[in-house]
Amino acid sequence: MTQLTTPLLVPLADAEPGNQALTISLFTAVVAVTLYITWWASRQNKTTADYYAGGRSFSGAQNGLAVAGDYMSAASFLGISGQIALYGYDGFLYSIGFLVAWLVALLLVAELLRNSGRFTMADQLAFRMKQRPVRTAAASSTIVVSIFYLLAQMVGAGSLVGLLLGVKSEGLKAGVIILVGALMIIYVTIGGMRGTTWVQIVKAVLLMTGTLLITFLVLLKFDFNPSKLLGAAAANSGKGEAFLQPGLLYGKDLVGQIDFLSLGLALVLGTAGLPHILIRFYTVPDSRSARRSVQWAIGLIGAFYLMTLALGFGAAALLNTGKDSAVAASKGNTASVLLAEVVGGGADSLGGAILLALIAAVAFATILAVVAGLTLTSASSFAHDLYVNVIAKGKVTEKNEIRVARFAAIGIGAVAIGLAIPAQKLNIAFLVALAFAVAASANLPALLFNLFWRRFNTSGAVWSIYGGLISAVVLVIFSPVVSGKSTSMITGADFAWFPLSNPGIVSIPLGFLLGVVGTFLGKDKSASNRYNELSVRALTGAGAESAGKH
Repeated sequence: MTQLTTPLLVPLADAEPGNQALTISLFTAVVAVTLYITWWASRQNKTTADYYAGGRSFSGAQNGLAVAGDYMSAASFLGISGQIALYGYDGFLYSIGFLVAWLVALLLVAELLRNSGRFTMADQLAFRMKQRPVRTAAASSTIVVSIFYLLAQMVGAGSLVGLLLGVKSEGLKAGVIILVGALMIIYVTIGGMRGTTWVQIVKAVLLMTGTLLITFLVLLKFDFNPSKLLGAAAANSGKGEAFLQPGLLYGKDLVGQIDFLSLGLALVLGTAGLPHILIRFYTVPDSRSARRSVQWAIGLIGAFYLMTLALGFGAAALLNTGKDSAVAASKGNTASVLLAEVVGGGADSLGGAILLALIAAVAFATILAVVAGLTLTSASSFAHDLYVNVIAKGKVTEKNEIRVARFAAIGIGAVAIGLAIPAQKLNIAFLVALAFAVAASANLPALLFNLFWRRFNTSGAVWSIYGGLISAVVLVIFSPVVSGKSTSMITGADFAWFPLSNPGIVSIPLGFLLGVVGTFLGKDKSASNRYNELSVRALTGAGAESAGKH
């Protein structure tokens, strides 16, 4: 058996200056390449279809890579492996939940939404509903979900760059968050969907390559025997067999078990309501390309989430994950990057320095790409749904619509920066789980009812979206996530009356229930008149190009 590396606490601040120079150089190269791609793509943006949907010019394989790139976020690469490294089995649920969730999105929503929409999620809802109330509700939900997801990526950026440069001050990490926010605004305002998609494709290739390399090196240390890996992880964690059983993160009491179930429910159902994933299906020219992109995405995503298990348990086996370790201090967010250094040869080796720098650069590219996609989604929804169809009532030129979308990107970026700074204490996989809970509560009920229930109407859609959205957000605000614990966003205060950290078990059923109640109380009978037309369009894609035009 290969000799195991001694568990390490790896402070990069003590690394050799040359190693830091290598890391910074790779970082700079990644940023330069992505900025060049954005500039190149911006020259081809002439219409709203170019800006919002990349001109619908991407093939199934290209879009599949981009979908995978959007889905495999910093929360996946950094946050999930960190949760597994710290909590073992309980962190393992994140990997399985994110993977299973994709099947729900595929079977229930993906192709049907692509066929019946044009640029945004609201296009599909508004097709047979009253325009203004439905678009306002859908745009509000899209922006809130995107901001929750943005928080995770930007907190990950602060942790990553703080580790690489030896920065421990929260003030300096806040500076990193501001820098990432500025870059994402540049990507979106200049490149639009075309630039963002190409950045996602490049990022997906880099991330899969880097993850595969670390997984191979981790398994090599344990003679490709998963049993040895799990045994070493349990022993080194200091928790023994409990590390491989449920209970470390959420406990074994009734509240902990309900919280665990609530997390699983949000993860499995949330993907089908994530707007930045759903709009990716508008970038392909036809249904066949949409199906092919799904096939590519499932293969890549499935392989990636299986590899996160090796990353997480490998970090637990080979790193110091104790209470005072660098991994614990970052809430697990730096586990994958530190693991890369260890399997590359250790802190003092050239191989370790090179692999650390490469993986850190890949992780940074992941963050930049995902925040660009999220910002574009929310800016598009604000401009296309709120400004064009609600405020201006369709009397807007394409040039002005794109201009509004760019200003919206700046505003949403500023809000995300402001919220990410106090959220630095939270694990980024956990932050993404909150975004999934909001998406599953607010968006999924309305989308499913609209596709499969003839009687569903405007009142039901508005009740469902606002009810699910408000309940999820309120429960999070009054949960231990925000106050009441040393790990909460706000310390020194306790206004947490909701005992669960994950609101999905309450807010998701409530979103569906309110959709039913609102439908029966509503007087809008006209929605059912276009149900047959929507069904034909959803199944065939006929007329999808005009779905958002009224």
